[in-house]
Amino acid sequence: MTRHINFRTAPRRLAALAMGTGLAALTMAGTAQAQNAWDAEGFDLEALIAAAKTEPPITAYASSGKIEDIAAAFTAKYGIPANGTKVFSGQQIELMTREGPSGNIVGDVAMITDVPPIMAQLVPLGLVESWVPPDLAATIPAELQNPLVITSSPQVWTYNTEVHASCPVTNIWQLTEPAWARKIAFQDPLGSPSMTDWFNQMEMHFDAQVAEAYAAHFGKPLETTEGSATKAWVKGLAANAPLLTDSDSTVAEAIGAAGQAEPFFGLISTSKYRDIEEENLKMALCTGMAPFSGWLYPGYGVVSTQTDSPNAARLFLHFMMTAEGIAPYTDDGKISANTAVPINADDPSGVAAVIGEMMPYTSATSMTDVEMRQDWQDFWRVNYVR
Repeated sequence: MTRHINFRTAPRRLAALAMGTGLAALTMAGTAQAQNAWDAEGFDLEALIAAAKTEPPITAYASSGKIEDIAAAFTAKYGIPANGTKVFSGQQIELMTREGPSGNIVGDVAMITDVPPIMAQLVPLGLVESWVPPDLAATIPAELQNPLVITSSPQVWTYNTEVHASCPVTNIWQLTEPAWARKIAFQDPLGSPSMTDWFNQMEMHFDAQVAEAYAAHFGKPLETTEGSATKAWVKGLAANAPLLTDSDSTVAEAIGAAGQAEPFFGLISTSKYRDIEEENLKMALCTGMAPFSGWLYPGYGVVSTQTDSPNAARLFLHFMMTAEGIAPYTDDGKISANTAVPINADDPSGVAAVIGEMMPYTSATSMTDVEMRQDWQDFWRVNYVR
């Protein structure tokens, strides 16, 4: 079972330390040991491969079982033994926090989708660092390089196609109205840190768009005492008693199970769309919603600072930044941070056609997400109606 860290119990000075030193540490990734095969100046992929082949086997952590397929493909391509291990993000943070001080390093490289703890814990403690493949940097947007984003996972509003001929919601503020009471489903913000990160990112960077959506829907400017349009929306959403779950699979079933008279409308990862045929789910992505039809949550790639295989670990990250290496993820609708890797047009969710409707994640303010998680959870707890 995934364990989530309660950042209220973590000293605020740790967050401050991360803000002051974390980004610098990430920017300097790979430079502490000069003349390594991964150095940006004079980078030679063949030299990195040759150096990697002299090192011990590696283990890669990720929260998806797809990492096993990526590791197998990596070994087949380079002849370097790699073990892909599925470890949920909260457990990854815990494992790497324990492995570092003990010196017993198991996870040489990791793709972590619980973003803020990387900056709040792993980096300040000097346990991990980021590395951007120099030969691919030109096609990776700057805002996705520090730390390195491997993929972004679309979380999309989804409706039941058996009951609705088209998406029944065009504006997120509809979800605060009585017509949608007890008919909305998504993961519990008290158990899923990404939900509170979403709220915080929305408030910090897109609050004006949320207010504009209110005015467009209700025909008048928003007046609220909550302090932001986002808080007013979250309060209204909570008051509508949504169905809260501990997994996207449960949400997908609530939305798309066949034979329902009144199915739920909800937010899920596009990866669940791969189950449509096998589980006979009747669901589709809702497009054209104001201000967004969903949002993008990143998965960061980091290397253990104490790995015995620093070249192999970086080669693994390089592999994941190519179309060949990241294929198991893009097949599920995830978006590579490398713009040279095409979005999978065959993904059953169809998100490739509406990627511009997704709210992006801003890594530069991830520390604030850490600091505000407990506040958002308290806000949700106070306003949620069972």
